[in-house]
Amino acid sequence: MQAKHLVVLAGVFAFWMARPVAADQTPDSFSIPAGGKNEPATLDAMLFKPQGQGPFPAIVAMHGCSGLWSSKKATELSPRHADWGQRLAALGYVVIFPDSYGSRGLGPQCKNGDRQVEPYRERVEDANAARRYLQTLPYVNSGAIALLGWSNGGSSVLYTVRPKDRPQAETPDFRAAVAFYPGCTAPAQKGDWATRVPLLIVMGDADDWTPATPCKTLAVANPDSVKLILYPGAYHDFDNEAQKLHELYGLAFTANKDGVAHAGLNPAARAAALKDVPDFLAVLKQ
Repeated sequence: MQAKHLVVLAGVFAFWMARPVAADQTPDSFSIPAGGKNEPATLDAMLFKPQGQGPFPAIVAMHGCSGLWSSKKATELSPRHADWGQRLAALGYVVIFPDSYGSRGLGPQCKNGDRQVEPYRERVEDANAARRYLQTLPYVNSGAIALLGWSNGGSSVLYTVRPKDRPQAETPDFRAAVAFYPGCTAPAQKGDWATRVPLLIVMGDADDWTPATPCKTLAVANPDSVKLILYPGAYHDFDNEAQKLHELYGLAFTANKDGVAHAGLNPAARAAALKDVPDFLAVLKQ
C-alpha cells in the first residue's frame, strides 16, 4: 500500500513539474551593445524579469539553429524559449535571450552548412555581450549569472566556457552553465576541451542529430566539472512541449551525416529536465 502511494505521489509531482506556467512574465524587447571587431553595433534581445526588486541571479539563454522566433509569428519567441523564460523567471531568475541570427539579418540556419555565425566565434561574443549587459542592471546580481543554450546554442555554451575565453578581470565570470543537446563532436575530437565553470549537459540517449557519445567523452575527461544526464529514449528537442516527435530532412549536420534526424517532445525527459536544470542552477542563489 505504501509503495502504491509513493507511485501516486511521484505521478502528481511529475504532473506539477510539467504543467504550463502562467504567462504573467512578459518579456521586454530591446537592443544591447554587441561585442567583437566584426559584430553589428547592437544585438536584439528579449528579457524576462521576475517580480520584485532583486538583485536577482540571471541567465543568458542561447537559441538553437532554428533561431529565437516562432515559425508562426516572427515577432514572438518560439514556444520553447517562451516556456523556459517564463519558468525560470517564476523561479526568480532574470533571463536574457540574445538574437544571434536576426540581429545579423539571418533566418534559421539548421540546413545551412556554411554559416556566417558560428558557435565558436560570433556566438561566444554574443553570450559575453549579454552577460556584460546583465551586469549593468541594478536588479541583477552581477556575480550570479549562468549560461544556458539549446543545440547550436548548447554548442555555443561549450565554447564560451573554455578557459581561454575567460572574461577580463573587471567583469565577473559566469558561475555555471547548462547545455541542452549540444554538438560535442568537434570539441571531443580536439581532445583538449575543458570548462572553467561547472557545466551540466542534458540530452536524450537516442539523439540522432547531436549524438550523445561525444558528450560522454567530454564528461569522462572532465569528471570534476561536467555533469552529463542522459534521458532514456529521448531525441533532440525533447523539452519542446509544442513540438511532436517527427523526422527532419536536409539538415546540415547529423549523427549519420545523411541530413536526417528526429526531434520533438519526450514527456518523461521534459519533466525530468524541468527539475534537473533548476536544481543545478540553484548554485546561483547560494
